[in-house]
Amino acid sequence: KVKGETVKRDDYDTPWKHMLARYFPAFLEFFFPAAYQGIDWSRNYTLLDKELHKVTRDAALGQRRADALVRVTGRDGADDWVLVHVEVQGENTADFAQRMFVYNYRSYDLYGRPVISLAVLGEPYQTAHGKFGYGRWGSLMRLRFPVVSLNAYRPRWAELEASANPFAVVTQAHLRARETAGLDEARYRVKRELIRSLYRRGYQRPAILDLLRFVDWVLALPEGLENQLWAEVQQFEEEKHMRYVSSLEQIAIRKGIEKGIEKGIEKGIEKGREQTLCELLEELLVTRFGPLSETIRSRLAGANSAQLSLWFRRALTAPSLESVFAGGEG
Repeated sequence: KVKGETVKRDDYDTPWKHMLARYFPAFLEFFFPAAYQGIDWSRNYTLLDKELHKVTRDAALGQRRADALVRVTGRDGADDWVLVHVEVQGENTADFAQRMFVYNYRSYDLYGRPVISLAVLGEPYQTAHGKFGYGRWGSLMRLRFPVVSLNAYRPRWAELEASANPFAVVTQAHLRARETAGLDEARYRVKRELIRSLYRRGYQRPAILDLLRFVDWVLALPEGLENQLWAEVQQFEEEKHMRYVSSLEQIAIRKGIEKGIEKGIEKGIEKGREQTLCELLEELLVTRFGPLSETIRSRLAGANSAQLSLWFRRALTAPSLESVFAGGEG
């Protein structure tokens, strides 16, 4: 890594998918309020990862970005499928509308349900809707779908600053990442300010940790500046008496959303340090979810390295304590 060169992470897919899964209602409320208003949120919604894989596999569509297929219930009581295709990096390619069309008809073909396609683009887009279709001899096939450009939020920065919706921060981080590519000192300053803004927006601890992961991923810095930044974050928390991020979670955030502190876990397993891993997991669970019951503590104490490792990885992003231990031991 060349000194002074901004760290590049081309995988914007991972952090966006994480935020979509954790905050899907907030995503629709922020970017597509008409869709948000049409859904009965008192009913459960379901993320359909396996179904989405069936939709996208075998489709020769090139590189795709964060996608989600979600089952929701409309306010009229109708059970709907919502296909959300989020392209958050790269150019507005010529086949963008075609990909949206293909995902839409493949979803309908597989499940026979209405499919509402929505798209967010990191690049400028000239209109509020995308279109794709063809026709001949009286036969016509058309798809028209809403498109939101993140670039359109640049002149609305004050609105983003005032918003408590987590996707206001997501949008800011994405825009700042593009503005500061290759400019380490400038990126350091905007990243520091964005992190500080999380504390004044009134987020609870889990949301702050999720957004810290997103911000840290898309606004990557060289190691020296990262160390300096996290020292400032710790000092800021102490001054404001807001202890949200433990040193353990700092490590987890900086290792990435999916990998967590995987290397550290594996190293601990190799050395047979189950007790150390158990203590680290307990610290993480307490930090994220509060005091643990004796039942949970006993379960941790009786677990082997493989179980502790699995639970640790889950605990980095799990929405609740119960979900850490869901689905048995593996």
